Amino acid sequence: NRGLIPRAVEKLFASKKEIERSFGGNVSVSIKVELLEIYNEDVFDLLDADAGPKGQKMKIRLNSNEAVNNVVVEASSQDEVQGVLELAQQRRCVKATKSNSESSRSHLLFTVRFELSSLTNEEMNRQGVLHIVDLAGSERLDKSGSHGTLLTEAKHINTSLSALSHVIQKLQEKSEHIPYRDSKLTYLLRDSLGGDSKTLCIVCCSPHQAHFNESLNSIRFAANASKVELKQGNKVDV
Repeated sequence: NRGLIPRAVEKLFASKKEIERSFGGNVSVSIKVELLEIYNEDVFDLLDADAGPKGQKMKIRLNSNEAVNNVVVEASSQDEVQGVLELAQQRRCVKATKSNSESSRSHLLFTVRFELSSLTNEEMNRQGVLHIVDLAGSERLDKSGSHGTLLTEAKHINTSLSALSHVIQKLQEKSEHIPYRDSKLTYLLRDSLGGDSKTLCIVCCSPHQAHFNESLNSIRFAANASKVELKQGNKVDV
């Protein structure tokens, strides 16, 4: 199973090839990727030379829902994107807890920018953005045995996931105020959670009885997310 990201990247490069071929060289398509990590409510660039929890914090430009000064790589092939992903995965913060020997201690935000440029007609220029987010799982402290740094990480993970649930609840209620600013995660995903975007939520649940409560909470989260209408006739798919 190659996973979601490799399949998505393969589809994008196939579309790039088809578009450029069909326009006979009058249109060029660029594919750019970036990788951000949200760790303890700080945003890090996993493609930066000093990436990781001890690296330089990224500053969030609050008026445009995006990080600034982060590394953006223009990829020419699927293999190049795979190399970028492998490098970022090595730099992501992962630690062992009692519940998971390889527990992600951060949220990972993989962004692909698909940009079409016409050499003859500027009105044809288009840009699409694909965000693929790997959320760190919520933790029950009595099970994970987190303390010290692990406890601090768990608190930030749970708080940001609660903020995401709150945003989804407000979207479902069609509230006039959506609290995107409550966390870096929801602010960076503002365009994906609202507007005319298309959003897919994949929830992983354990069939083991010992994880019943966590699985139930995940299913409830998915049920709430599926009720959000991003625009008329376009809901969150789960």
